[in-house]
Amino acid sequence: MPHPWLSLGAVLLCGACTPTAKPAMPAAPAYGLTFASFAPLDTDIFIANADGTDAHVLAGNPALDYDASFAPDGRSVVFTSTRGGSADIYEVGVDGTGLKRLTEDPAFDAQGVLSPDGRFLAFTSSRSGQADIWIEELATGGLRNLTDHPGGDFRPAWSPDGQWIAFSSDRDSTGPRAAFVTLHATELYVVRADGTQLRRVTHASAFAGSPRWSADGRRLFYYEASIDEVKKITSARRTRGTTQIAVIDLATGEREVLTTGEGEKWSPQQLPDLRIAYASGGPDGGVELVAGPAGARGEIRNPQWSPDGRRMVFQRDTQTTWPPLRAWPSRSRLVSLERTGIFAASSRRDHRLVLNDQPAGALHNSIVEMQPDGSGRTVVFTDAVKNSLGPVWSPSGDRIAFGLGTYFQAMTGPAIADIAVIDADGGHLEILTDGTSNYGMPSWSPDGGRIVCRVGDKDRSALAIIDVRTHAVTALTDGSARDNFPVWSPAGASIAFTSDRGGDYDIYAIHPDGSGLAQLTHSPGNDAHAAWSPDGAWLAFTSARGGFKDEAPLHPYNAQPYGDLYVMRADGSDVQMITDDQFEEGTPAWLAPSTAETHRTPRSQ
Repeated sequence: MPHPWLSLGAVLLCGACTPTAKPAMPAAPAYGLTFASFAPLDTDIFIANADGTDAHVLAGNPALDYDASFAPDGRSVVFTSTRGGSADIYEVGVDGTGLKRLTEDPAFDAQGVLSPDGRFLAFTSSRSGQADIWIEELATGGLRNLTDHPGGDFRPAWSPDGQWIAFSSDRDSTGPRAAFVTLHATELYVVRADGTQLRRVTHASAFAGSPRWSADGRRLFYYEASIDEVKKITSARRTRGTTQIAVIDLATGEREVLTTGEGEKWSPQQLPDLRIAYASGGPDGGVELVAGPAGARGEIRNPQWSPDGRRMVFQRDTQTTWPPLRAWPSRSRLVSLERTGIFAASSRRDHRLVLNDQPAGALHNSIVEMQPDGSGRTVVFTDAVKNSLGPVWSPSGDRIAFGLGTYFQAMTGPAIADIAVIDADGGHLEILTDGTSNYGMPSWSPDGGRIVCRVGDKDRSALAIIDVRTHAVTALTDGSARDNFPVWSPAGASIAFTSDRGGDYDIYAIHPDGSGLAQLTHSPGNDAHAAWSPDGAWLAFTSARGGFKDEAPLHPYNAQPYGDLYVMRADGSDVQMITDDQFEEGTPAWLAPSTAETHRTPRSQ
């Protein structure tokens, strides 16, 4: 089923259509924004022997480098990198020399492969508002959108004669929605390089991905998996799933599964000797052959073998220190970005950051403090059993409120959590709620006297306001919809929050007395994690309106590998896209004003 939220243009244009005059955009970013991402901290391209031995970094850089493929003559490698800011495609010699940039656009450009004659580059790009397959003529720079469909199209592969392109797509996805998470499933398609004769070639109603052509151009090799197995792979709890390597005959539709047994199997390719190579996942994963000895062990992601079968390229994580603190490219001149761990908040008193220490909220989190530059990291609170989630500074900067208990009830079942408060140094723990429900996601009133939070169980959630002194709890919403992630505005007159009361999740605002409910976003994709700018003029939020930009199974430990950051004015107008990539980004928080001054010039990763 096509995803209507993937058409972004109307949303981005709505601010321009508003008759009210808007102030001119500042020449340098006026604000700093922290956020969390499920992107790797650093990935590099490795080049190695065909069996994965003697691997070494190719054109290393502190940015993210990934999705490498060989040129038809085997003398160079095409890959995606964020070294220039946004994700773009580069080419470099196999000896690491002669680096050049092949695409340059603020949109997401990735998964590039050269045509057999080397004249054209096929790649996935979001420059049309959703993930499509594009073709660039390298000599002229001419571009055309090959697929141009509201669904997501990924992982192009040229046929040996250069006449066809195979790709995966979720355009016919029947992937279910599980609570807040939207799932997709990809099937395989082929289309002529001129855009004609498009047809679907698999009908698994599951995942079929990363197609590669046989040497004779008659078959496609790919991985396949059930939706239940993909749920395991993408779970933040870091479980392992099972995929298989399969091949389909394009003339007859006959399908054959080439592997058996448990475990993840990815990125198949037929070698010149007709053996099928692929990569396996998990702690014992590495280079594999369908019939033959295993190769090197270790993380081997998105591998491709050279045309002569003697070498391979792949990507690997090269940094794991958590939580991160680093500048991140922003698409907007309004906001500079700083990537942190999840649920970061900046103190207005001394600009210290407080955040969670794990890469996902479903894991067992403690609370960490650090200086704005990342120094002086200290765990200020931890509980041996309970999850300490979503810390926020009080307006005076002397206390921290957070949720304490068990969360993510879709995974864990019924769970209990409370709103807790500690001093800035982690002392004097005070529980504000009664231990009978699931409280979380606190936000302080500007005077520090009240806290708005989410309360509910696995079947409902509402908003409530807690008096910090008396612990009295007052309902703000009635629980008839799923309301979550409330944030109190700096002036105190409004509380923004996420709700599905309109059919899917959007951003709403309400007065603290329960009056004045207003819907601020109207995108059919989930919108969540709103955050007020320090002056109350803007709201940052995360949105799924851009859709998937890659096959979900290729992004382990991330239940929803989609979602970019946006900002809008307090009334919902002037929506601006801030990030554009294939990873989930969320939990934005604005840096305190004087801290933002030090982050005015965005830097590359």
